[in-house]
Amino acid sequence: AYTTKHLPSKSPKSITMKFSAIILALTFGAAAAFAPATRSARSSVRVNAEPTGGLNGWVPDENAFAWGLPGSLDPVPEFDPAGFAEGCTLNEMKRYREAEVTHGRVAMLSVIGFLVAESFHPLFGGEIIGPAIDHLTEVRKIQPEFFELLAVTIGVVETSRAQNGWVPPAEVEGKQFLNDDYYPGDINFDPLGLKPEDPAEFAEMQTKELQHGRLAMLASMGFIAQELTDHLGIVEHFQ
Repeated sequence: AYTTKHLPSKSPKSITMKFSAIILALTFGAAAAFAPATRSARSSVRVNAEPTGGLNGWVPDENAFAWGLPGSLDPVPEFDPAGFAEGCTLNEMKRYREAEVTHGRVAMLSVIGFLVAESFHPLFGGEIIGPAIDHLTEVRKIQPEFFELLAVTIGVVETSRAQNGWVPPAEVEGKQFLNDDYYPGDINFDPLGLKPEDPAEFAEMQTKELQHGRLAMLASMGFIAQELTDHLGIVEHFQ
């Protein structure tokens, strides 16, 4: 069975100091993620009075930040230090948002996976323990074909997503990879029925999802860096 390798000179004080930056980031990020949409955040999103087609009431506005897509809110509205949103076309902006939403969702699952898998691991006979970054390697020792099955599953899911919003490769013109009637990230998957019908409410929920996704991307990178540094599970640092 796999066992965790502990560093001999690790003290609770040094562990706490290493994690101070991550904890501060999570604290301030969470505050922004759960905060209600402010007036300036809502005013930057132009929506129709009634939902239109598959765009959830969003009306692309070339003069608005990010073509009027949700996601900009106080205390740092229109945050784009790398200038990705400057001068980009509508199709480019939709692709940027598609990538951001998708990576945010994967990161949120990743954060949950880190915390749950390191605390509760009944699968594979309970032999998969230790830092989450090593779990896949350990699983392959017990179930060698697991990675191939995982790759096939991801391929099926990604193919379904592509068929829902992406232009078939043979029909792509220039850089128009997304369908005109496709709203970035809306893959028609809502098993709990949480998607609002009202455009303004949808824009607010989309902003909350983006904020949680952005926070999760930072958190997951912090988790990976910390486990690579001292080879301790994230949960172990708080025990």
